Amino acid sequence: MKFLGNVLAVIVGLFVFSILSVLVMFGLIGIIASSAGDAKVKVKENTVLHLNLNGRTLVERTTDDNLDLGFLGNPFGGQSNAGLVNLKKAIEEAKKNENIKGIYLNTGLIIAGQANLLELREVLEDFKSSGKFIIAYDEAFSEGGYYLASVADEVYLNPIGGVDFNGFASEGIFLKGFFEKVGIKPEVFRVGEFKSAVEPYILDKMSPENRLQTQYFLDDINANALIGIAASRGITLDSLTKINTQMLVRKPKDAVTYGLMTSLLYEDEVHAKLREKLGLKEDDEISTINATDLNSVVKSKNVTSKNRIAVIIAEGEIVSGKADGVISSEKFAKEIRKARKDENIKAIVLRINSPGGSVLASEVIWREVAEAQKVKSVIVSMGEVAASGGYYIAAPADTIVAQPNTITGSIGIFGMMFNVQELLNDKLGITTDVVKTGEFSDFMNAGRPITEVERMIMQSSVEDGYETFISRVAEGRKMTPEAVKEVASGRVWTGNQAKERGLVDVLGGLDTAIEIAAGKIKAGDDYRVVYYPEIKPWFETIMEDFGQSVRVGFLKHELQENYKIYQQVEKLKTYQGIQARMAQEITIK
Repeated sequence: MKFLGNVLAVIVGLFVFSILSVLVMFGLIGIIASSAGDAKVKVKENTVLHLNLNGRTLVERTTDDNLDLGFLGNPFGGQSNAGLVNLKKAIEEAKKNENIKGIYLNTGLIIAGQANLLELREVLEDFKSSGKFIIAYDEAFSEGGYYLASVADEVYLNPIGGVDFNGFASEGIFLKGFFEKVGIKPEVFRVGEFKSAVEPYILDKMSPENRLQTQYFLDDINANALIGIAASRGITLDSLTKINTQMLVRKPKDAVTYGLMTSLLYEDEVHAKLREKLGLKEDDEISTINATDLNSVVKSKNVTSKNRIAVIIAEGEIVSGKADGVISSEKFAKEIRKARKDENIKAIVLRINSPGGSVLASEVIWREVAEAQKVKSVIVSMGEVAASGGYYIAAPADTIVAQPNTITGSIGIFGMMFNVQELLNDKLGITTDVVKTGEFSDFMNAGRPITEVERMIMQSSVEDGYETFISRVAEGRKMTPEAVKEVASGRVWTGNQAKERGLVDVLGGLDTAIEIAAGKIKAGDDYRVVYYPEIKPWFETIMEDFGQSVRVGFLKHELQENYKIYQQVEKLKTYQGIQARMAQEITIK
């Protein structure tokens, strides 16, 4: 017992020490941040904008005070985020600012979807039109990291680094065998042969339909990436396709041989290249500025204009209630309603990045979007993914804008419950009993098999929900229900494919959607873009997420590769009620 007491004392001591260390660190950061806030940032002559995105997760936006902790990283073990809106704003300012001569880009292991990478890539392409340089370097590049870096004038790789350049793959985890072993029987209700969100729980591999649709959109996304890289690197598309499909880049020197890299250099040698570009001597310090500091000197456009375009960022799963970090129906319905009633807001751009979720929550948000569209222009901008419930809430818009490699569609719904009788009775020795006042008082009781009448009721509800979904799309897209059903059945499309089928109007990013909205209100250049919902300061967000971040970090450490399986099972908690959720979560790597 004494030994156990000592161990517990050490654990408690370490925990307290960790907490105190974090508090001291943030106290110090608070002092530094406070001091920095008092001193106005100035962009020195001959400065380089340094965008270090290696290992960071690209999200729609972050707070303006999102600090780059450098060597400290994220003290809670999570991934640090980079905001797409924030980065674009900084790059656009760098293009105009005479003191900034170029961009130094680190993108190696960035965590991002292809559509958001394309949007960032496009603004970097536009930056190059100013005649300023972009130099990219990293020790290792993922497929996405290289796609973004390839836009640079010069791309360098560490001499013993690596490049992942062999095409895209989407792998699913299937739990059928696990459920059979532990005595759980999934009961599934769905409409559409492509609605495969439930497949991980009832199959041990992809259905032919799911394999077909996955191959179809993966090929299109990969082709889009290769077209962009070929143009930037001056390689013929046929040659690049062969390099990619046969994985001909297997060693660092292969990347140079085949033209993916300018050459192999160490970071200090890349810095020497930067000095050369800036006309500096060998020992001169390179003046750099990050996106956060540069954005602090950007003057807002038309701050007094009464012509405002509200950009409402809807990112995450769609759920009922008013939770943060997701698209919660109460919270987002309120934001859309406020924008509709605000006379200074002349148009609304709804930026959607969501795989869907609850049908009920989607319907609540759909209603507010439809009501807003009656009185002012509503433009939808689709990000990395706007599928299933994400498409549901987009349907009433005047115009739907998506990137060519956006994942969208998946118009279909499903319901699911689990019969755990065998697990309880045979595996755990637990039995249940019930007293009820009506025939269906214990409707869909998980402790017993469902009855045929219950199955019929649930399937009928799912089918009714599907017809409602179809009618929402048909009304919004001005299509017949029959025409919608031809491209529905839960099938996933890329933005390119969706445009060909009438589900998307225009190919482009958020800026394209804003330009369309500005054209609708006929305000010329006299308009101001305002983002909603308001996001909490960086420090406040980090402290709120402390407990969750520690928990996730611990689980990842303990479960290692099995963490993905844990996530898959944990996700079942969100499958409450009938779902408009995309075919099983798509992870492209």
